[in-house]
Amino acid sequence: MEDESSVGDDCLGSEPNEVVMEIRDWSELTSVCLTNIFHRLSLEDRWRGAMLACRSWLEAAKDPTLFSSFDLEPAFEAAGAGRSDSPFWWTPAFQRRVDAMLRSVSEFGAGGVREIRVRHCSDVSLAYAAERSPNLEILSVKNSRSITDASISIVASRCPLIRELDISNCYEISYKSLEMIGKNCPNLTVLKRNLLNWLDPSQHTGIVPEEYLRACPQDGDREAASIAQFMPRLKHLELRFSKLTIAGLISITEGCQDLELLDLFGSANLTSRALEQASANLKNLKTLIRPNFYIPRSVFHAERYGHWRLYDERFQTNVFQI
Repeated sequence: MEDESSVGDDCLGSEPNEVVMEIRDWSELTSVCLTNIFHRLSLEDRWRGAMLACRSWLEAAKDPTLFSSFDLEPAFEAAGAGRSDSPFWWTPAFQRRVDAMLRSVSEFGAGGVREIRVRHCSDVSLAYAAERSPNLEILSVKNSRSITDASISIVASRCPLIRELDISNCYEISYKSLEMIGKNCPNLTVLKRNLLNWLDPSQHTGIVPEEYLRACPQDGDREAASIAQFMPRLKHLELRFSKLTIAGLISITEGCQDLELLDLFGSANLTSRALEQASANLKNLKTLIRPNFYIPRSVFHAERYGHWRLYDERFQTNVFQI
């Protein structure tokens, strides 16, 4: 009598312990499947991995839905290894790298790009991106030394849906850009117009070009007036190390009464008395970051402000003075 197991094996036509291996050709995956997979990858993995695998993967990695957001901030943070900046990032060679990526994203996105967060891009590449991104809502181009009013005017005219703008440390941008953005982008609620630390520039020495540090914008009150007049819906405003005075601050608090966060860290021309007077207008204010920054005496000359008592009262914005 035959063993039941042997009969079963004969019927199946295979050895009892044989394992059948199925070989799959990943290049034959449909573009829909590939795109679904690529959505789960980081930006770096897509650009350095998927796009270089084969032709079908390259085409799938260019799907417009993958480029609704272009955020290089995580890459900058990882590359900085704990530092917020690097000398190489301020070079023309690095700017060309960022420009190439920004232009590619603008093309691949096919008008669907909604968020751009980069640093050190040029006027030309920003204008190129703005012209092809009518649905852009978030734009951050901080530390871009080449960006001027010319490209911001294109952003203002081509990207009316912008609700968040970061132009920190962009010294070639003037109050005119703020006016154009305010006039054409009614949804704007977040503005970041921070400057590099001009009170103690030693932290930037050897990283940021010296001539750029010396070009720090001086018209804080003029910019404040533009913000107050053309950006009444702001809820979040950052003006770190701004050179605005009490006059500029009052104009902002009168024109932007929906503010919930106001960051004035390092704004040395403001006193505690000025802050109390101005912030009284902001009924919705939840967070006020004061100019709580220690200013070395060596930064200023005693003869300019008379005696040290006057210096301490006006500029020494420590916790005791504020």
